[in-house]
Amino acid sequence: MKNIVIEMLEERGVTLEDMAELVLDLQKDYLPLTMETALENVAKVLQKREVQNAILTGIQLDKLAESNLLEEPLLSIIKRDDSLYGIDEIMALSITNIYGSIGFTNFGYLDKLKPGIIGKINTHENGQVNTFLDDLVSGIIAAACSRIAHAADDAQEDD
Repeated sequence: MKNIVIEMLEERGVTLEDMAELVLDLQKDYLPLTMETALENVAKVLQKREVQNAILTGIQLDKLAESNLLEEPLLSIIKRDDSLYGIDEIMALSITNIYGSIGFTNFGYLDKLKPGIIGKINTHENGQVNTFLDDLVSGIIAAACSRIAHAADDAQEDD
C-alpha cells in the first residue's frame, strides 16, 4: 500500500524529496538533519495505514472533482477549495495526530505559508484540483517533523 500512495503522490507532482526538503527547512533551527534522515522519517509516516487511507481518499476526491464526477454543491466547493469547507484540513490533521500535538503547529505553519511543493500544488495548475493534496502533504511533513522531535526528545532523556 505504501508504494501505491507514493506513486499516487508522484502522479500528482509530489515526491518524497519535495517533502523531505520541507522537513529539513522546518527543523533546521532545532536539529541538524541530513536529507537521508528527513527522507527516512517521511517514509515512516507513509507506512502508517491511517496516513495511506487519508491519501487514498483525498487524492481520489481531488481526481473526481477534476473530472466533474461529484454532485453539486460538493463539486464546486472542492474545485474552488472553499475556505469554509475544512474537511481537507481535518483529514490532514488526522495524519499530524499520529505523532502528538506538536504536529498541529507545524501543520498550521505549512498551511498558512504554503512553502515549497505545497505552494506549487496549491496553484491548481492545468486544471488540476489539489484541494486535499496540499493539506495531506502538509500533514505528512508536519508528522515527519513531529516524529523527529519525539526521537530527539527520547534521545535526550536517555542521556
